[in-house]
Amino acid sequence: MPRILSAKPDSRLIPLPWELPLAEWPTDHLVALPRGISRHVVRFIKVGSDVYAAKEVIEAAAVHEYRMLQELAHEDTPAVEPLAVITNRRAESGQPLDPVLVTRHLDFSLPYRSLFSQGVRPDTVNRLVDAMVVLLARLHLIGFLWLDVSLSNILFRRDAGEFAAYLVDAETAELHDSLTDGQREHDLMIATTNLFGEFSDLQAGQLLDESLDPLALVETITTRYRDLWAELTGVEEFPGTELDRIESRVRRLNALGFDVAELDISTSSDGSRVRIQPKVVDAGHHTRRLLRLTGLDVEENQARRLLNDLDTYRFRTSQQNVDESLVAHQWLTQCFEPVTLAVPAHLRGKRDSAQIFHEVLDYRWYASQRENREVPLLEATLGYVRDVLEGLPDEEMDSRPLAEGARQLANPFDPSQGFVDDEGAMPEDPWEIEAADMPEPTGVLDIAALRRGKR
Repeated sequence: MPRILSAKPDSRLIPLPWELPLAEWPTDHLVALPRGISRHVVRFIKVGSDVYAAKEVIEAAAVHEYRMLQELAHEDTPAVEPLAVITNRRAESGQPLDPVLVTRHLDFSLPYRSLFSQGVRPDTVNRLVDAMVVLLARLHLIGFLWLDVSLSNILFRRDAGEFAAYLVDAETAELHDSLTDGQREHDLMIATTNLFGEFSDLQAGQLLDESLDPLALVETITTRYRDLWAELTGVEEFPGTELDRIESRVRRLNALGFDVAELDISTSSDGSRVRIQPKVVDAGHHTRRLLRLTGLDVEENQARRLLNDLDTYRFRTSQQNVDESLVAHQWLTQCFEPVTLAVPAHLRGKRDSAQIFHEVLDYRWYASQRENREVPLLEATLGYVRDVLEGLPDEEMDSRPLAEGARQLANPFDPSQGFVDDEGAMPEDPWEIEAADMPEPTGVLDIAALRRGKR
């Protein structure tokens, strides 16, 4: 009889065929979703209306990863949610089977190989890199030493014009009170080694844009990580006559999506010099503000975009002196909810609600410019559904039929087995085509630009 280790037990797991190796599970228990290549057997299993990821691994590794993912959940750090470890598994013959780690499938998430196989532009690669660097910095801030940093161990979700990165594999990780510079550099070295190999693999498979060089990409990652870490934790010293730089430092960190929980400020004996250093930096500045005002729990850049629209709504309705929470409720019921409710039910699996609202705002702006009038929000929503959303791939489930000319997996439940035919044209993401004429993103990690604008 299998044993289930879980802080939140799900009784629906009990009758599943744990006496079978995951590789032999019947397909009526499985869901074909995009995922990366893993050195372990991984399957997506459907339990009622929920989808879980199941990974077969030795017991010590399964329990360790379960504990690490629990710690990340307690720290509110982007990672998949651990549900259970299934141990004491035996085949019908009595032969012992490896335990299974069960995690909740991250809705609307995509592995990097799924993104690249659809043909991404160079600036999209830069956004993926930025998301990964922010995730690594967030982990290091809480003392989390990953020791297996790679794109294969990350899931990405669309976050307004950027991406948000989530840790999906913590087998080798360690949690410390804090990390030394040497530990961080070691993690960064592992990252650059793994990423160079992954980018080179994509290049060999003609999935990497010709303008992108694997070595240049990993050098960019190293530079951006060090710039971000210096901004988050570095010491800044300046004359006592420039005290406004204290507020500027905080604003720059807020612009990057981080809150300063503590700021260490010291002055020289004569007051001529001031020294500041963030002591504790928490990620999710805009996310927390939007959650407090509206109850919406979204990604950081989505929250930033929605808050900007909320501020615009407040200005247009001349409610600058009205309590912010009251205006937020009006915006939620008069702007956000009508947009999400206008999307047909069968199309809601293509993007999450906050991402749809962000893309509707983009569509509305371009439509207004094109038609030389202010297009109403609901009209823009209907146009967006017709012109954009209907043609986008479904990112919640991947049960749609293959597009004509698309490469077919040998086993849709196990991408590691490769394609039936290694040749064939790569499909393109319709949203990438639609976004081709949009302004290039400034890049969330453009620290130099932030410093120029916030000093």
